[in-house]
Amino acid sequence: MLKVIKAVALQKNQLIKDVRKAKMRENFKGLPSISSTCVGCKLCEKVCPTGAIQNGKIDLGKCTFCCECERVCPNSAIKFTTNNRMAATSREELLTDGVLNPAKVNAEIKRLLGRSLKLRQVSAGGCNACEMELNAASNANFDIGRFGIEFVASPRHADGIVITGPVSKNMARALEETFNAVAEPKIIIAVGACAISGGIFQDSEEIDRSFFERHKPDLYIPGCPAHPLVIINAILDFLGK
Repeated sequence: MLKVIKAVALQKNQLIKDVRKAKMRENFKGLPSISSTCVGCKLCEKVCPTGAIQNGKIDLGKCTFCCECERVCPNSAIKFTTNNRMAATSREELLTDGVLNPAKVNAEIKRLLGRSLKLRQVSAGGCNACEMELNAASNANFDIGRFGIEFVASPRHADGIVITGPVSKNMARALEETFNAVAEPKIIIAVGACAISGGIFQDSEEIDRSFFERHKPDLYIPGCPAHPLVIINAILDFLGK
């Protein structure tokens, strides 16, 4: 008991009370911006490992937030901010020059699932980084469960699936079967560059992304990996909470 009391006294309340106003640390790399000082040298395009930069815009669905573009830019035109509101409800909206509106509220989903949302997470060939961040979203610091959002063990208990990883060939069938096991109406959330675009594996012969040709995600959450606050704020924006 004394050890518990000592731990509480030292650690105090670890809960982030307001995830909407929580300030990110200075070393967090969030929504990037491209200023007017860009001279079109295309050094950033050449150094980007996923081809995320084109015509003066950054595709957040491909961006790994490695910051190599920021490093090589001769005029410091590219800056990664600490803005964690980066999610979008359409793939096209992830192409940005630094301005990105929060994910749009889906009125029907808000009506049906706004008070309680159960999600089944599918690791479709990922490196486990995004999976770890999803787990962290449920810990004592972030506590996504207080908003009625929980991860469940079975797709039969879920309102939708959360996909991480580029979808390897040996996970393609499992992903499809998991999605089919979720009752209608259901949603799809793609988390991380790998799930959204294939990330650094987009040209690999060992991935099968035909799932996304048949089923369009309802919410895209960028990152490599996606930070828990990015994940939580994205889902809250989507649900209109």
